[in-house]
Amino acid sequence: MAIVAPSFLASNFLRLEEACNMVNSSEAEWFHLDVMDGVFVPNISFGLPVIEHIRKTTKKICDVHLMIVDPGKYAEAFKKAGADVLTVHIEACPNLHRNIQQIKELGMKAGVAVNPHTPVSLLKDILQDVDVVNLMSVNPGFGGQKFIPHTMHKIREVKQMILDRGLDTLIEIDGGVTMENAAEIVAAGTDVLVAGSTVFNAKDPHAVIAALKKLH
Repeated sequence: MAIVAPSFLASNFLRLEEACNMVNSSEAEWFHLDVMDGVFVPNISFGLPVIEHIRKTTKKICDVHLMIVDPGKYAEAFKKAGADVLTVHIEACPNLHRNIQQIKELGMKAGVAVNPHTPVSLLKDILQDVDVVNLMSVNPGFGGQKFIPHTMHKIREVKQMILDRGLDTLIEIDGGVTMENAAEIVAAGTDVLVAGSTVFNAKDPHAVIAALKKLH
């Protein structure tokens, strides 16, 4: 079954506690928390104080996605804030191996994210060191965008790389996940579905999460 990670970028920030309570009472296993700096991506979201407060509301996995420059500078701070999984962008890390090792030494699961235009062949020398590969299926920075179809090919390619190496790395799809395309995305080899607008704009978010979780 798929791991569902509701993306809080799509939640109502004025009613954040309600959003946390909803996800806590749902079948979702992860909280997906996007941190944007306005430099690496053209938007600013939220940072450490918000994550610290969200962490206090839940025992579920806090999946923190850093869309920032020089993410290694902040790894320890995000660990202290409560991150269980910390994902950095391959495009933001000239010393990616060092960043991944730092995250793991701090006791977090390490993820690497890949933008839509970045070839997944660049993962071949780091794949064995990461716990999660986040394939961006929209251009990062804003929620509510449409899924980029070419991502399906990238999912299959990364899945084959994982199988060939005998790894248990998770593939996470981030962006444009809907009730219409989620089954195909999971069938291609995806383990974790990041869903923002699809969950938080739904009339019945619990039902949407339950339906996504059943996919395999």
